[in-house]
Amino acid sequence: MTPTLDANPKGLSRDPVKTVVFASMIGTAIEFYDFYAYGTAAAAYFPQVFFPEVTPTIATLLSLLTFGVAFVARPLGSLVFGHFGDKIGRKNTLIVSLLLMGCSTVLIGVLPGYATLGITSVVLLCLCRFVQGVGLGGEWSGAALVATENAPANRRALYGAFPELGAPLGFFLSNGLFFVLEMTLTPAQMISFGWRIPFIASSLLVFIGFWVRERMQETPMFRLAQKRQTVTKSPLKTVFKTSWRQLLQGTFIVSVTYTLFYTLATWSLTYATTTLGFSNKEYLLMLMVAIVVFAVMIVVASQFADVLGRRRVLISASCLLLLFAFAFPYLLQGHRNFVGAMTFLVVGFILMGTAFGPVGAVLPELFSTKVRYSGAGISYNVAAIVGAAFAPTIATWLSTHWGIQSVGVYLGIMAVACLISLLTVKETKEVDFTK
Repeated sequence: MTPTLDANPKGLSRDPVKTVVFASMIGTAIEFYDFYAYGTAAAAYFPQVFFPEVTPTIATLLSLLTFGVAFVARPLGSLVFGHFGDKIGRKNTLIVSLLLMGCSTVLIGVLPGYATLGITSVVLLCLCRFVQGVGLGGEWSGAALVATENAPANRRALYGAFPELGAPLGFFLSNGLFFVLEMTLTPAQMISFGWRIPFIASSLLVFIGFWVRERMQETPMFRLAQKRQTVTKSPLKTVFKTSWRQLLQGTFIVSVTYTLFYTLATWSLTYATTTLGFSNKEYLLMLMVAIVVFAVMIVVASQFADVLGRRRVLISASCLLLLFAFAFPYLLQGHRNFVGAMTFLVVGFILMGTAFGPVGAVLPELFSTKVRYSGAGISYNVAAIVGAAFAPTIATWLSTHWGIQSVGVYLGIMAVACLISLLTVKETKEVDFTK
């Protein structure tokens, strides 16, 4: 028999644990799979496919700028999906966001390149990326609510880790597929058609995600709000009026995790293959090893957050991130320094997991049920702009003009912003999640 979650104190039924795990994790796995696939393609293949008429450096910068288009669109998605998620429910909103996100990803995989359509190909790429971002804007917050609103009160951080685990899972699937393709195909074949395969293959994940989410029920917290008739008709107006402080706090708590992640996974891939002498295959393999550490630390940090409190774990992570920001440039020195590069990735992902794991509980806990989807979504997706939209481009520009130490300063500034936000937030571990 499938184990179920602890009984709901209000007498509302909950989905089985395995349904909650898959329903919350599959969407974020697809989300991060899509983003990793795009980040890898933007760093390694899009400069030649979509920007062949400019110098390699300019082509890389332009390619990475298209990476940022989806982040700009994500707050729009969080406004739209947050409104409907708080007004009509989490389940149906999540299904629509999944389909919008997945279909746009598959379309990227079939787009003609610059050689066929010229500048129109770039416009279409940005359009698909924008639509993908709108869908992504409603994904994480809804998944986090499916997990935490089905969780026992004393295990919300652990259950909130389910959607967070979608990040390493999506990364591993995406980069693993790229690794296999690069081992099998020639560089010319990768440029010609190989880069398209991961985007088209995401359709399988979308189908699985749709199947799982169609079978889950609405979360007990939202059904309780419906029963009490406390569902708001204007969640966006309400969240900006009553919870603007929490929106700012949540944004900067999450921003540093975005900056760190895309420094580790996207910028460092470009830097390692263009400056340090690593091949794409070598560095992707190192990333896949390090991502296992990321997954483990998400769970470990979330369990500690349930025992010690969210603030204590996250403040510790922010302080350690500040130290890492000024230390990591010394690890990325020398030609093909495998020990230094691997240390950079492993330590970075240990800190990433520690800072990212408890976020799945913290953001929902900052907001009441009637604006929880909107509040968590807006914070998370504005953080994507602040912390990640142009992080690979900024880091590439900084390292080119000011040296790799300036990238560390950039990461350090984001860690300080996170620390300040955490110091202004009260502990949310004991918050009444039914209100």
